[in-house]
Amino acid sequence: MSEDRSTNGHKTWLDRLVQAFVHEPKSQQELIELLREAHQNDVLDIEALSIIEGALQVADMQVRDIMVPRSQMTTIKVTQSPRDFLPSVIEAAHSRYPVIGESMDEVLGILLAKDLLPLLLEGSVERFDIKDILRPATCVPESKRLNVLLREFRANRNHMAIVIDEYGGVSGLVTIEDVLEQIVGDIEDEHDVDEDDQIKPLSSSDFLVKGLTPIEDFNEHFETEFPDEEFDTVGGLVMNAFGHLPKRNEVVELDRFRIRVLNADSRRVHLLRVSLIQP
Repeated sequence: MSEDRSTNGHKTWLDRLVQAFVHEPKSQQELIELLREAHQNDVLDIEALSIIEGALQVADMQVRDIMVPRSQMTTIKVTQSPRDFLPSVIEAAHSRYPVIGESMDEVLGILLAKDLLPLLLEGSVERFDIKDILRPATCVPESKRLNVLLREFRANRNHMAIVIDEYGGVSGLVTIEDVLEQIVGDIEDEHDVDEDDQIKPLSSSDFLVKGLTPIEDFNEHFETEFPDEEFDTVGGLVMNAFGHLPKRNEVVELDRFRIRVLNADSRRVHLLRVSLIQP
């Protein structure tokens, strides 16, 4: 008996998956439907299905969909001394920081927090020139596809890129972790909304909102009057607006909000980007 067969003669999950593809899918949607059917037939578990769907959808997403906006970037000015910028580095607890010149649009390089450690140990942090330890900054357009960006990140061993708009200005930044989260789901880090912070502002008109945020809290924060008799959470309210369980990057307009799904699986909505479309 071959090694890829179980001792009781039943087919392995790989055998069953191969059999599911006897009728070759003609489109991505057909492929996803086959994968979901495989999950229903216990060929794929829910985590594997979610990861495969995320990998497929990454090819349809652009950097602008997931970037950290300019207003939320933690930067260091090249003229700052360690005494000036270290409190911000400690508070943000990131591993990489864009270093800028006279304005946000002048990114001179990337400072890795770990490059400061030898200087701190040697006691020479006050005498160093930040330009001596800068790493080159990689710039990408807002329209770059995430699958292409991920391939470039891996090829260049780079973990962060500065996002440039059509006029050459800085519109935000994106990290390899941001891309991977679209495939494997949330990775708890410094950018995530804390358990006690269900609504996180990105700018005056954009917010990250957890799907489990109570509608009552959403109403209080945005001074809205969405009913909470039928649904308890914002995720339930959004699913009702879609009329189905939405996928990553689907958008719906609800009252004065444009709501984009940032993270969801086949069971519920996890994270939303809520944008005001009217004062």
